[in-house]
Amino acid sequence: MLSRRELTGFFLGFIGVVIFGTTLPATRYAMPALDPFFISMGRAALASLLAAIYLLVVRPPFPTREQRRDLYLIGFLLVLGFPLFMAIGMQTVPANHGGVVLGILPLATAAAAALIANERPSPAFWLAGIAGAALVILYALRQSSLDELATGDLALLGAVLAAAAGYTLSGRLTGTMSGPLVISWALVLTSPLWIVWTIAVWPENAASVPWDVWAAFLYVAIFSQYLGFFFWNAGLHRGGIARVGQVQLLQIFVTIAVAAWLNQETIDAETLVFAVAVVGVVLAGMRARVKR
Repeated sequence: MLSRRELTGFFLGFIGVVIFGTTLPATRYAMPALDPFFISMGRAALASLLAAIYLLVVRPPFPTREQRRDLYLIGFLLVLGFPLFMAIGMQTVPANHGGVVLGILPLATAAAAALIANERPSPAFWLAGIAGAALVILYALRQSSLDELATGDLALLGAVLAAAAGYTLSGRLTGTMSGPLVISWALVLTSPLWIVWTIAVWPENAASVPWDVWAAFLYVAIFSQYLGFFFWNAGLHRGGIARVGQVQLLQIFVTIAVAAWLNQETIDAETLVFAVAVVGVVLAGMRARVKR
């Protein structure tokens, strides 16, 4: 039986997942008009500005040496690695396809939680996670040509590994500082790199980029890169990294639905079948024991 604290963690994690689920379609929508490197670095630079304002208002103590070590890692994993790999992947695969491939992220997060945060999922949990990952891999193989698999899915795999490690480090840090502070300090401490890089790749045709493309960019900067982590980090802290990490499987449905509306992508029966199967397997795994 889940405690009230764990249920709150799942609820907060779900809000984060809804916010993150729109990231792939929004990134793909902006891709034809904006370079993937600009999208990745620009979203980080803008989010860093918001984080600096937040820190100036809250005025928290400066992170300790040990905290700064993890914050720098989180910055490079979640601010650089995940968005950049994802943007590269979105150049060759549809957003709904990417959403299903990212379904392996809960298993990767559970593995990272065991290695980094000393959480101990039960054998039943691992079996459910491995079954979900196997379904995701099978889907990717059925949907991709060999060329697409080499460029798109492998880039998305890099995004999965970066996110899993970054989420786990963030969840571990929430034991000593709040979730908003974790992502805010991670952004601000690494902000010089994002700002300089954004200036270097600033689009020459910025004035002619349509407003709806800029709106998609603003979404991934404000919500995906910053505000979503307020809810997600708090959920990981309350419900446990491995457990709440499984809520990410619901992100598939958000991504598929938004991609159908924003990118006019067709939702075929096979995609829905695999999405339902993966979510069902991992929801079963959520009932398995995890020692924290």
